[in-house]
Amino acid sequence: MENQAKRSKQSSTSGRRSLKRKLEEDFEDDRKVSSPSSHDDNDDDDAHQDLAPEVRTQVEILESTFSSTEADRASAKRAIHVLSELAKNEEIVNVVVDCGAVPALVKHLQAPSLGSEGDGGQMSYEHEVEKGSAFTLGLLAIKPEHQQLVVDAGALPHLVDLLKRHRTAQNSRAVNGVIRRAADAITNLAHENSSIKTRVRIEGGIPPLVELLEFVDSKVQRAAAGALRTLAFKNDENKNQIVECNALPTLILMLRSEDTAIHYEAVGVIGNLVHSSPNIKKDVLLAGALQPVIGLLSSSCSESQREAALLLGQFAATDSDCKIHIVQRGAVPPLIEMLQSPDAQLREMSAFALGRLAQDTHNQAGIAHCGGIVPLLKLLDSKDGPLQHNAAFALYGLADNEDNVTDIVKVGGVQKLQDGEFIVQPTRDCVAKTLKRLEEKIHGRVLGHLLYLMRVGEKVIQRRVALVLAHLCSPDDQKTIFIDNGGLELLLELLESTNLKHQRDGSVALCKLANKASSISPVDAAPPSPTPQVYLGEQYVNNSTLSDVTFLVEGKRFYAHRICLLASSDAFRAMFDGGYRERDATDIEIPNIPWNVFELMMRYIYTGSVDVNMDVAQDLLRAADQYLLEGLKRLCEYAIAQDISVENVSLMFELSESFNALSLRNACILFILEKFDKLNVMPWYSHLIQRILPETRAYFVRVLSRPIQAPLI
Repeated sequence: MENQAKRSKQSSTSGRRSLKRKLEEDFEDDRKVSSPSSHDDNDDDDAHQDLAPEVRTQVEILESTFSSTEADRASAKRAIHVLSELAKNEEIVNVVVDCGAVPALVKHLQAPSLGSEGDGGQMSYEHEVEKGSAFTLGLLAIKPEHQQLVVDAGALPHLVDLLKRHRTAQNSRAVNGVIRRAADAITNLAHENSSIKTRVRIEGGIPPLVELLEFVDSKVQRAAAGALRTLAFKNDENKNQIVECNALPTLILMLRSEDTAIHYEAVGVIGNLVHSSPNIKKDVLLAGALQPVIGLLSSSCSESQREAALLLGQFAATDSDCKIHIVQRGAVPPLIEMLQSPDAQLREMSAFALGRLAQDTHNQAGIAHCGGIVPLLKLLDSKDGPLQHNAAFALYGLADNEDNVTDIVKVGGVQKLQDGEFIVQPTRDCVAKTLKRLEEKIHGRVLGHLLYLMRVGEKVIQRRVALVLAHLCSPDDQKTIFIDNGGLELLLELLESTNLKHQRDGSVALCKLANKASSISPVDAAPPSPTPQVYLGEQYVNNSTLSDVTFLVEGKRFYAHRICLLASSDAFRAMFDGGYRERDATDIEIPNIPWNVFELMMRYIYTGSVDVNMDVAQDLLRAADQYLLEGLKRLCEYAIAQDISVENVSLMFELSESFNALSLRNACILFILEKFDKLNVMPWYSHLIQRILPETRAYFVRVLSRPIQAPLI
């Protein structure tokens, strides 16, 4: 599965969510300016617009105080503080921008020339005004529509200069603060804005950010890494420059940091560097990133765990050796543990990584051995489409190893794959391929192992194996599995269960088994007649020409021919060749068959075929049974079987028993199995199942015992 689009969405969402949190760190969280309580949106808008004069006042102060005097610097600092507090309220940001704050703030990103009032070259509030301006511009840039406005006002060159302040100023908290706020502002300005990412590189912003990764203040390191993370995302030129500036060794050292904020940002930078960049991915691996990334799987920071799992999935796509190395270095146990995390994103990314690793033959059995099958199967119940798909893809990989097939069957994995509700079509396709892969492996030693479990395992395991084999075994193996090794009895036991799911599973499995075992209609074709048939043809039906016997039906004469009747069935042969009184009679009374039914029966005898209408099908079946006309019985059974319904299936089964109508009985059995969900709610269902069980057993024994390729009888 390709997770590029997913990664882009995650980076955007989580990045946007964290921007404001980062910018407001170390500032008071409570807002000094909040929107007044109101009853409708118009009141809110009016209240916000009432702040415009206040904003303009602060902007005017900034425009008039760009000097090095202590008074101006103090005024500027206070004005910036007011604007920053306003900008913390996202509903007021537009008012701040509309009142012209951006150019004034950009102007104060640089320190004015030191005038004569400076104290020995010391600027009043040194670095404080610039820090406040960078912080406030960063807040304004949280809204994407303001990013370009800030850049067009000339902010980027000044922000890049602020990144370099440690080179010319003594290390202090103030210096650290201004550098950090400049990096954060660049992060916000470039967020999801490709052209601004490029502008930052053109303005020379990447080298000082890479240099700051080694800064003594950890918060500065974090801010620099955060900016590089944003600049690297989907920008190949920026990626290349970050690598060329030798950022990788430092980033990899940061992965080992005990400071979760540091290693989270570092793994994020590396993740964006390697994304869709095979060459950089190789450079990262050569630089020694693999083991520290694996170490982050056990981090206390869930975001670092998630990024590490995603990164391992990307590493695993490099080549087969890398997949093996990831497993050898201990990644599988923590990834499996993450599958059971309450954090959905952690589960998704760990499933993604395991899915990539499971595409290598050497890893598949190891992932299963470490307990990966059950938690992956549980993720199939997720309502999160990507999470569900990643789990399905991982299981597809595991199913490729014969050693895993039995384990998947034992824990009910096949039923989970068959019964799951999968959100998107690619997941459904993946599951179908997994089931097909499992089916292809059920032979030889795998089948032998499953048969062993079906004989000696716990009852629940025996039933699971029988159900799976009913769905996935080859027709060539059906007799061995279900007759010789008792699989049929296990399925029939499920029909008798009081558990609704067991009943349904048994019904579906038996239905599948019947479909596999027989390639013709549930109603078998008529068996060949024991004697050659003599068909005189349609023109001789009830024709007195050459007639040598007459039947009396409902008081009317029906002319017939002994030679045709003798060849049609044992009943007529007994009638005319045996010791019955009809042997020498010329008029034979038929007391219990209506004329139209008798005529249809005779038409069949004379022609070998007849159209059976449902209005007469049951009466014709009775007549065919009475006169041992097996071919006609089959035609009647076939016609009647078309009319089987939920309401009448019980009566149809009784009918099949009354006239020994084997094909109709089989059709009823298959209908009952197929329509389980509609029939099980009927009050008489349990009684019906008990009635059909002996015949169901006999049907399957007969069908499954047939030699392969032999004609059905």
